[in-house]
Amino acid sequence: MKNQVFTYNQFVEWVQDLVVSGKTSGDIQSPALVNFTALNAKRMSRLNKTIVLQPELNNLLEHLTEPQEWLVITEAWCGDSAQILPVLAKIASVSNKISLKVVLRDENPGLMDKYLTNSSRSIPKLVSKDAGGNDLFNWGPRPEPAQKIFMDWKKEPAGRDWNLFERELHSWYTVDKSLGIQKEFVQIFKNQEMVFS
Repeated sequence: MKNQVFTYNQFVEWVQDLVVSGKTSGDIQSPALVNFTALNAKRMSRLNKTIVLQPELNNLLEHLTEPQEWLVITEAWCGDSAQILPVLAKIASVSNKISLKVVLRDENPGLMDKYLTNSSRSIPKLVSKDAGGNDLFNWGPRPEPAQKIFMDWKKEPAGRDWNLFERELHSWYTVDKSLGIQKEFVQIFKNQEMVFS
């Protein structure tokens, strides 16, 4: 099925089905991407059970008054997404004003190309729209400290191959426990002057 739109729970179930089938999302079905998808299913499952939102973010979310739709662009094999999407879903679940949907990057190139990062189709990318379909903000592909790790590695690998870089990046996510993402969303809500009751 093409141009799929998932709820978060549907996306998690779909990724689990891909793992059972030995597949991944998209046209490229390489062993590496299939393996990343299996690892990501485990990451999302773990995070779904362990994420705790900070009081300041909870408070802001509970007092949102204006509805917004969050559209997350991603793929099943994306390691950053497996660390981030569960956090975004948890954030969205606190407010009945936020509806979260997930779409696939490679099925939606026109959409993805509106939200490039340094001319790249980097994912995950969150796009928030108001009730009229106007952009409120976009965020991604990763929190600033993780993005710095990525950009430093890209500029100067310093003998680190992709696997070493991946270990360093995902170690950061593990130690951070989603606090970096949460701080950024506190700031987003404050900066965007979201309407609060």
